[in-house]
Amino acid sequence: MIPVVDSHCHLDFEDFAKDLPAVLERARQAGIVAVICVGSGADLATAQRAADLAAREPDVFAAIGIHPHDAAKVEDDWWPVLDGLAQSPRVVAVGETGLDYFYDHSPRDKQAEVFRRFLGLSRSAHRPFVCHVRDAHEDALAILRAESPGEAGGVVHCFSGNLDHARGYLDLGLDLSFSGILTFKNADEIRRVAAYAPLRSILVETDAPYLAPMPFRGKRNEPSFVVKTLEALAAVRGIPFASTAEATTENARRRFQLPDMIRLTA
Repeated sequence: MIPVVDSHCHLDFEDFAKDLPAVLERARQAGIVAVICVGSGADLATAQRAADLAAREPDVFAAIGIHPHDAAKVEDDWWPVLDGLAQSPRVVAVGETGLDYFYDHSPRDKQAEVFRRFLGLSRSAHRPFVCHVRDAHEDALAILRAESPGEAGGVVHCFSGNLDHARGYLDLGLDLSFSGILTFKNADEIRRVAAYAPLRSILVETDAPYLAPMPFRGKRNEPSFVVKTLEALAAVRGIPFASTAEATTENARRRFQLPDMIRLTA
């Protein structure tokens, strides 16, 4: 069985409260050797839950942030707490953070302010950042170019842009992460980007419980389903599944500084 990493999911959500052990076991049986649980809701509790879950489960790692939807809720006294969590050994990334102009749940200037603050935290904590960008790629790229991502770099999760956006992120040394959207019928532009991007710069994710890939679309997503996204990625690039899985797993291990043991545990 080839080791696979789900680079972005939300196992701390209530959706998994009743059957998380079974969800994790199905993931392990499917060859998932590590998942990045992203705690980035409306308050600090979500970040803490993700960090706590990572401390309990040997194959779960955490990212901590505040979603751009909730940027307007951020208080000044949250930053010392987030800084402390970012230093935790099982916290491997900062975010998700970024810009979302599709819903505009928070004012755009506040989203940008919080995004910049998280990029600074990424640099000071020496952790990669995880970007959420929806209908805001030009502004996100402008901020990223101005802020000069640190050595730890970052990931544009659930990539939803076009080829020009992809080139901009790749020029900054960022990785692109593809979700179950890659399997959707109306996702031709995403598939073009997945075929274009260097394999060394690609991750896969579920964004569970959202965006379940075909044939599970409409159901609750979970880490074991990331294999379907990998199959779609392999088909788009015209390379074997094994090569795709090995490359994306190594990319995730390198970007998030995951232990070498994940190569051997599947």
